[in-house]
Amino acid sequence: MEARAPRPGVPVRGSGSGRPVMAVLDLLGRRWTMRILWELSQAPAGFRELQRRCERMSSSVLSTRLDELTGALLLTVRDDGYHLTRLGQELVEALSPLDAWSRRWARETGAATPGEPGPK
Repeated sequence: MEARAPRPGVPVRGSGSGRPVMAVLDLLGRRWTMRILWELSQAPAGFRELQRRCERMSSSVLSTRLDELTGALLLTVRDDGYHLTRLGQELVEALSPLDAWSRRWARETGAATPGEPGPK
Protein backbone atom coordinates (compact mmCIF):
# COMPACT_ATOMS: atom_id res chain seq x y z
CA MET A 1 0.00 0.00 0.00
CA GLU A 2 1.46 3.35 -1.04
CA ALA A 3 1.37 6.16 1.49
CA ARG A 4 -0.58 9.22 0.42
CA ALA A 5 1.36 12.40 0.84
CA PRO A 6 -0.47 15.69 1.32
CA ARG A 7 -0.95 17.44 -2.00
CA PRO A 8 -1.65 21.06 -2.94
CA GLY A 9 -5.29 21.52 -3.87
CA VAL A 10 -6.46 18.70 -1.60
CA PRO A 11 -7.79 19.21 1.96
CA VAL A 12 -5.35 18.12 4.69
CA ARG A 13 -5.40 17.66 8.46
CA GLY A 14 -6.58 20.90 10.02
CA SER A 15 -7.45 22.65 6.75
CA GLY A 16 -10.06 22.07 4.10
CA SER A 17 -8.71 24.87 1.89
CA GLY A 18 -6.29 22.83 -0.21
CA ARG A 19 -3.76 25.67 -0.03
CA PRO A 20 -0.24 24.51 -0.92
CA VAL A 21 1.25 25.96 2.29
CA MET A 22 -1.21 23.93 4.37
CA ALA A 23 -0.29 20.74 2.49
CA VAL A 24 3.45 21.25 3.04
CA LEU A 25 2.94 22.11 6.72
CA ASP A 26 0.90 18.91 7.14
CA LEU A 27 3.67 16.89 5.50
CA LEU A 28 6.46 18.54 7.49
CA GLY A 29 4.52 18.10 10.73
CA ARG A 30 4.48 14.33 10.45
CA ARG A 31 6.72 12.47 12.85
CA TRP A 32 10.29 12.00 11.55
CA THR A 33 9.73 13.87 8.26
CA MET A 34 12.01 16.77 9.13
CA ARG A 35 14.72 14.43 10.41
CA ILE A 36 14.66 12.39 7.19
CA LEU A 37 14.93 15.54 5.08
CA TRP A 38 17.79 16.81 7.25
CA GLU A 39 19.71 13.53 7.06
CA LEU A 40 19.34 13.30 3.30
CA SER A 41 20.39 16.93 2.91
CA GLN A 42 23.72 15.89 4.48
CA ALA A 43 24.25 12.83 2.24
CA PRO A 44 22.18 10.24 0.35
CA ALA A 45 21.48 7.01 2.21
CA GLY A 46 19.96 3.59 1.75
CA PHE A 47 17.10 2.40 3.95
CA ARG A 48 19.20 0.77 6.70
CA GLU A 49 21.71 3.62 6.84
CA LEU A 50 18.90 6.16 7.07
CA GLN A 51 17.25 4.11 9.80
CA ARG A 52 20.55 4.08 11.72
CA ARG A 53 21.02 7.84 11.30
CA CYS A 54 17.48 8.42 12.56
CA GLU A 55 18.17 6.67 15.85
CA ARG A 56 16.72 3.39 14.68
CA MET A 57 13.18 4.57 14.01
CA SER A 58 10.86 1.69 13.22
CA SER A 59 11.10 0.30 9.71
CA SER A 60 7.35 0.71 9.19
CA VAL A 61 7.41 4.44 10.04
CA LEU A 62 10.51 4.99 7.90
CA SER A 63 8.95 3.14 4.99
CA THR A 64 5.74 5.19 5.27
CA ARG A 65 7.62 8.50 5.43
CA LEU A 66 9.87 7.58 2.50
CA ASP A 67 6.79 6.68 0.45
CA GLU A 68 5.13 9.98 1.37
CA LEU A 69 8.21 12.06 0.59
CA THR A 70 8.76 10.22 -2.68
CA GLY A 71 5.09 10.70 -3.58
CA ALA A 72 5.44 14.41 -2.79
CA LEU A 73 8.39 14.53 -5.26
CA LEU A 74 10.84 15.53 -2.52
CA LEU A 75 12.86 12.29 -2.66
CA THR A 76 13.97 9.90 -5.32
CA VAL A 77 15.54 6.48 -4.93
CA ARG A 78 18.57 5.45 -6.97
CA ASP A 79 20.94 2.49 -6.92
CA ASP A 80 22.95 4.12 -4.12
CA GLY A 81 19.96 5.05 -1.94
CA TYR A 82 17.54 7.89 -1.31
CA HIS A 83 18.36 11.41 -2.53
CA LEU A 84 16.62 14.76 -2.24
CA THR A 85 15.15 15.90 -5.53
CA ARG A 86 15.59 19.48 -6.71
CA LEU A 87 12.29 20.31 -4.96
CA GLY A 88 13.51 18.59 -1.80
CA GLN A 89 16.77 20.55 -1.84
CA GLU A 90 14.85 23.79 -2.37
CA LEU A 91 12.58 22.96 0.56
CA VAL A 92 15.54 22.39 2.88
CA GLU A 93 17.04 25.69 1.71
CA ALA A 94 13.70 27.46 2.25
CA LEU A 95 13.66 26.22 5.86
CA SER A 96 17.03 27.84 6.62
CA PRO A 97 15.53 31.23 7.60
CA LEU A 98 13.09 29.44 9.93
CA ASP A 99 16.02 27.65 11.57
CA ALA A 100 17.86 30.96 12.03
CA TRP A 101 14.73 32.58 13.48
CA SER A 102 14.17 29.67 15.87
CA ARG A 103 17.73 30.01 17.19
CA ARG A 104 17.18 33.75 17.84
CA TRP A 105 13.88 32.90 19.53
CA ALA A 106 15.62 30.32 21.74
CA ARG A 107 18.30 32.84 22.73
CA GLU A 108 15.75 35.52 23.55
CA THR A 109 13.67 33.15 25.66
CA GLY A 110 16.78 31.91 27.47
CA ALA A 111 16.39 28.35 26.22
CA ALA A 112 19.46 26.23 25.64
CA THR A 113 19.70 24.78 22.14
CA PRO A 114 21.79 21.74 21.22
CA GLY A 115 25.16 22.75 19.88
CA GLU A 116 24.94 26.29 21.23
CA PRO A 117 25.88 27.73 24.60
CA GLY A 118 23.05 28.11 27.07
CA PRO A 119 21.97 31.28 28.87
CA LYS A 120 24.58 33.00 31.00
